[in-house]
This record gives sequence, C-alpha cells and structure tokens, in this order.
Amino acid sequence: MSAPLLSVRSLKTCFPTRAGLVTAVDGVDLDVYPGECLGIVGESGSGKSVTFASVIGLVRSPGYVAEGSIRFGGVDLRRLDSNGWRRLRGRDIAMTMQDALTALNPALTVAEQIEEVLLAHAEDLPKRGRQAAVRERAIEMLRLVGIPAPAKRIDDYPHQFSGGMRQRIMIAIALSCRPKLLIADEPTTALDVTIQAQVLDLISDLRRELGMSVVLITHDLGVVAEHTDRVAVMYAGQVVEAGPTRELIDRPKHPYTRGLIGLIPRLSDLDAPIRPIEGQVPELIGLGGICRFYDRCEFRASKCRTDISMIDVGPDHRARCIRVEEILQ
Repeated sequence: MSAPLLSVRSLKTCFPTRAGLVTAVDGVDLDVYPGECLGIVGESGSGKSVTFASVIGLVRSPGYVAEGSIRFGGVDLRRLDSNGWRRLRGRDIAMTMQDALTALNPALTVAEQIEEVLLAHAEDLPKRGRQAAVRERAIEMLRLVGIPAPAKRIDDYPHQFSGGMRQRIMIAIALSCRPKLLIADEPTTALDVTIQAQVLDLISDLRRELGMSVVLITHDLGVVAEHTDRVAVMYAGQVVEAGPTRELIDRPKHPYTRGLIGLIPRLSDLDAPIRPIEGQVPELIGLGGICRFYDRCEFRASKCRTDISMIDVGPDHRARCIRVEEILQ
C-alpha cells in the first residue's frame, strides 16, 4: 500500500470547562490513503467531528490540540501559520459541514460563495478574463453535482433551494478547487432516504472521477458498508476498532461495534428484535485508567479496569478490547 495522504498519530484535543477538562479526542490514530474512502462511525459525542476539526485547524480557543502529530502529504499541519492554513484549506483539503442551511451564508448568492473559493485558490484559471473564467467554473461545478439549469440557478440564494440541493451546493463549493481530500461530515443529515442515496452516490462518483480521498463521517453503519473502503469506529473520544469495511462488519471484534451492527434491521428477518446498547456515552472528564465502554459492555471483567491499547485482531484490523480472543470469535 502507498504512503498515507493523511496520517494522524496520538491526537488529543481538549476543551476547558467549569466542570473540568474535557478530552474530546484522546489518542486517535488514523490514516487516509490516496483515492480511498475512510468511514468514521460512532454515536453523537464520540469525537468524530472534533477529530477532523482538529485535523484542519478549526479548533479555536479555549479548545486546543494538546498532543499528537497531523501530517498531510508529508507536511506537519501543526506547524502551519495562518497563511499556511489559508492556502491549504479549500485547495488541498475541503470539508462539508453537517447542516448546509446554516453553513451556507444566507446573505450571499450561490455564485458568490463558489467564486470566493475559486478566486482564493484556483491556480489553473487564466489571469486575463479571470472573472469570466471563475463564473464559468462555478456553473460547471453546479452542473457536476446535478443542479438543474445551473446557469440560471447560480445567482439564487441558499433559501431558494431544497435541502438536498443545498447539500449538493456545499459539495460543489468543497470540490471547486479539486482538493486531494474531502471531509464529508454527516453529509446526509436531515435528508430523506431518496436524497441521501443521491448525495452519497454523488460523492462516490466524484471520488472516482477526480481521484480524491474521502473521509465520510456518519453514525450510520449502513452508509459505511456501501460507500467506504475502510472504517474506524469511535467511542468516547477514542478509536475502538478499525479495519477493512467488509471485514469489520462481517467479523466485528469490539463489543461496541457488535452493538452498532445489532441495531441494523435485517431484511432476512424483519421480526428479529433490535437490541439497543444500554446506557449513554460517558462524560469525557477524567476517564483515564478504564475501558471507555466498561459501564455499557455485557462482557466486562475486572481486568478491563485498565488503560487498553489497540491490538491486532486480523490483517489491517485492530480493536481496543483485551477480551477479543475469549468472547468475540
């Protein structure tokens, strides 16, 4: 396998609060390889979005990245200054936010919002007649993501589009400079099932067409199963299992992953009961010295009351559970 495009090691991100220091991301290791789609899955509050906000330098004071390395294309992102981040974001790394309606500026037309990115980053556009070339590229991006009559709709405002169309506009903005890495944070939030499928298929098609890497952040294992090459399962700020998508779904090695898979209805047995994972994600304050899933795990034992590292459980497959060999065969 080639060298990773993005490599994250021992990432720790903290937020001071009146109740104590919240460690929202704690010791995360991740790799994203050229041209692949990595799925990041877990419940709300598991640290998925904060991990990648940390990766692209969007964690702001009082929050901070306390430890770890983040390398993109061999560049240490933690050493970038504000000008370096400005050159990188939008050109080499792009991110679509969870809620397109709030992420898009309601006071600017779609044209203004796409053209702003192109004027800042598009190095392949001519200097003479640049404004006309930028507008032409913006229209082409809307056409690429399936907006009908893009030349007519480009001067409309975000509120004049449906939820699915706004999500497509977000993707158009993110892809306008042909980034090497697209981070799609819950790209189908609040969309109906039909539009969800269209948006996810669009991302997969554009990944193949543009040759870019994709990180797909979601809480839906069904989405992960269909659209990703590898998957990392996060819980309480840590990666608890990671591996090839089909291997992880067919043979989950961590009790939390097993619980998530058990929540997916089976078409082969529609009467089978769905067993929820009892309890809630713990507060992320002072969690050292014990398995994060301990209180919710049906397999817990006294030896689980310790810091647990990721262990190899198969080819390119790792899990954060010391009882794998005993109970998860």
